[in-house]
Amino acid sequence: MAPKTKTSRKNDGDPALPRRVRPMLATLVAEPFHKPGWIYEEKYDGDRILAYKQKTRVRLVSRNSKDRTEQFPKIARAISRLPARSLILDGEMVVFDRKGVSHFQDLQKGAGKPVYAVFDCLYYNGRDLRHEPLSARKSVLKQVFRRGPVLLPARQLARNGLEAFREARHEGLEGMVAKDLTAPYVGARSNFWLKVKLHQEDEFLILGYTPPSGTRQYFGALLLGAHDRGKLRYVGKVGAGFDRASLAALYRKFQPFRTKSPAFEPPPGKNLAFLRPRLVAQISYQELTAGKKLRQPVFLGLRNDKAAREVDLPNAR
Repeated sequence: MAPKTKTSRKNDGDPALPRRVRPMLATLVAEPFHKPGWIYEEKYDGDRILAYKQKTRVRLVSRNSKDRTEQFPKIARAISRLPARSLILDGEMVVFDRKGVSHFQDLQKGAGKPVYAVFDCLYYNGRDLRHEPLSARKSVLKQVFRRGPVLLPARQLARNGLEAFREARHEGLEGMVAKDLTAPYVGARSNFWLKVKLHQEDEFLILGYTPPSGTRQYFGALLLGAHDRGKLRYVGKVGAGFDRASLAALYRKFQPFRTKSPAFEPPPGKNLAFLRPRLVAQISYQELTAGKKLRQPVFLGLRNDKAAREVDLPNAR
């Protein structure tokens, strides 16, 4: 059955459009695979966005229910022109480099043209599609979607999952997402969608920072952590990926979250500053060691579309 959600009273002749849909999330797996009846799509490195359309009115809403419509006006206008009275689309807001690879850091810095890569259709002209199989939802999406300068259908890779993974690796993509064509849309993390990553890049909580040294100002490195079986675990420091402007901006953002009592077991060190675990950072890294510490981490930016409570250790998801 479709998940229960609050609905809008204004329906423009259609049954009420859901106000808030929880996005379906993919479960991380370690190895690529092939299963009959599954498709394999490019995994994008951006911000998850659900688009709600009623006649010409469009709202772009992030995974944690923040309205992003004013941030992406060209994309909202493009969706408003799609041939549907009412519509809910699911996709990823991305910025591509010259090789056609998406990078969260470029989107976060505003370095490039945002594009909405759409991979699902949840509602169409009064018809709630969430309980229907992905194959039916894809069919409706193909019918209603119009590709344009800022709208892009999610790219499907090779039909064989192992070949799809090799294709993603060859092109330097972030990874791939495998999807069961018979599955309904589930507003939670599900084994109907499985993701395989090529680059180690995940979200971690900012738990504090070290004092600056040498010529660096504001702070030295961030203290990072994640939830591990209900406990907040420290996973290491990151001191790379900052410039002077980002150091200053982050330092200002940290101050309302300062606390004297850390919510985790801190590392040894003098003059450490601790923060309430509210801010989420995107981090690239080489690996998470057996001791659950990050190797060669680099800060990519803050994520405002992920709630702190959702940040788990990658191998705990």
